[in-house]
Amino acid sequence: MVKIYLDPGHGGTDGGASANGLKEKDVTLAIATRVRNILVNEYTNASVRMSRTGDQTVSLTQRTNDANAWGADFYLSIHINAGGGTGYEDYIHSNLSDSSTTAQLRNTIHAEIVKLINMPNRGKKKENFHVLRESRMHAMLTENGFIDNATDAAKMKTSAWLDSAARGHVNGLAKALGLIKSSTPPPAGNVVYRVVTGSFTSRANADQRVAELKAKGFDSFIDIFTQSGVTYYRVITGSFADKANADKQVADLQRAGFEAFIIAVEQ
Repeated sequence: MVKIYLDPGHGGTDGGASANGLKEKDVTLAIATRVRNILVNEYTNASVRMSRTGDQTVSLTQRTNDANAWGADFYLSIHINAGGGTGYEDYIHSNLSDSSTTAQLRNTIHAEIVKLINMPNRGKKKENFHVLRESRMHAMLTENGFIDNATDAAKMKTSAWLDSAARGHVNGLAKALGLIKSSTPPPAGNVVYRVVTGSFTSRANADQRVAELKAKGFDSFIDIFTQSGVTYYRVITGSFADKANADKQVADLQRAGFEAFIIAVEQ
């Protein structure tokens, strides 16, 4: 099995960058969760671990220690940029040469992401970031657009862009790491069944629902989308390839006192 450690940047008390009605910690989790679901549902030799699966506070040291202890083969940290630019870029550690294995893996992943992310390509870069320096495996950090750029942020608010960004990451990981597609066909139309436990126009209300769910042992994330000019914060408490598993999650949520329903989403 190829062990892939997914690290959605920030979380909990560390919101990361924020602008245009978005918080970095939410967008990174939305992308990373989609990456995990695709890897688990579509590949036979991918084992996935995440630094966080909800809105938890996790230090940088905790993240790299966890990945190192697990024995990950590849560390992928997902972030959103800020500071007045636009577009996509990624990083490996500054000490690595362009001929290193990590650089070659990054080249492959970078190429696949820029095919689908629908943003300007800002290039391949190097930096002395903690997660790149302290991880003992090949490591890469992606910066998926600028949250303070209105055009980039508008894309981040759509499920379609989040799906495409995730698919680009997966395509790159699969090509770079030699992942093997499952011989079992995906559901018709490549459908994933998401369990929804609330849809709000108020971000505070969505955050409160996520906290309530966490208190009852359910990890959730917020899917941000815009419809008819209105921004909605949809709380997702599970994403499944098998509808029977989604049905079970709904039943468990209802027993815990939450209203829940299923939506089918084509990947």
